[in-house]
Amino acid sequence: MSRWFDKLITKYPELHACLPQVEEAYRLIKTCYEQDGTLLLCGNGGSAADCEHVVGELMKGYLQKRPVPADVRAALQAQDAASADTLADHLQGALRAISLVSQTALLTAYANDVAADMIFAQQVYGYGRPGDVLIGISTSGNSRNILNALRVAQARGVKTVGVTGQSGGQMKDLCDVAICVPWTDTTDIQERHLAIYHALCAQIEEDFFG
Repeated sequence: MSRWFDKLITKYPELHACLPQVEEAYRLIKTCYEQDGTLLLCGNGGSAADCEHVVGELMKGYLQKRPVPADVRAALQAQDAASADTLADHLQGALRAISLVSQTALLTAYANDVAADMIFAQQVYGYGRPGDVLIGISTSGNSRNILNALRVAQARGVKTVGVTGQSGGQMKDLCDVAICVPWTDTTDIQERHLAIYHALCAQIEEDFFG
């Protein structure tokens, strides 16, 4: 078992029941990045904030140093020798991740002009490519805009991971992997979601930058 997943289970023993799904989600995300894919994330309310949080851990250093490789430094040197070292020293290795919740103009326009429950589905249709991964976060598992995004993702060949609560809701039948934490109260569910995606981000980062 990964040391990060072991730490997760030590802190939250009840999540042992979810461990096979957490590990499968990890494998999907790792494969996505190995194939130069993109991780897409969507959620509502606190789960929207979680999407932004995950992107923050993946697009820059989280627990590991992520110096840019020598070929990037050389390319910067060829472009402008005077600024190359400063740029290279302040760039960090990135794992491509997009939070779908943060594009305010697009989201409000689509909600107003078309349908509010289709906002994430439209973004998945526009961004998603076969081999990418969509993580949908919903404590109930029944958020319509998340369910529609998952449906479009599957039609586009995008792998789907649902992060939800005990029942799984409708989400569990629309995901390649559904992580259903064994709690029913929203605050308890979200607390475990945070621990799960921290463990996933730590392990993915270690694989690519450790």
